[in-house]
Amino acid sequence: MTTYKEAQVLDVTGELCPMPVVKTRLALDKLTHGQIIKVIATDVASCDDMPAFARAQGHKLLEARSEKGTYTYWLQKGEGV
Repeated sequence: MTTYKEAQVLDVTGELCPMPVVKTRLALDKLTHGQIIKVIATDVASCDDMPAFARAQGHKLLEARSEKGTYTYWLQKGEGV
């Protein structure tokens, strides 16, 4: 299990699509290149949405975990985004 030094933890539990991605994007806008955000979600759609969002926006999905209906993502802000 890797440990990351997150600049921010974003809890979007209880939020449904598209809000987890929307709130993640808003939070990433406030970070600088290379910083990491940890996102905690309960929407099963986030399993597809977060990786697609990261790819499309030039961020790096460092890790994704699923445990008992909770989905946790670590994203690193991309350069120039």
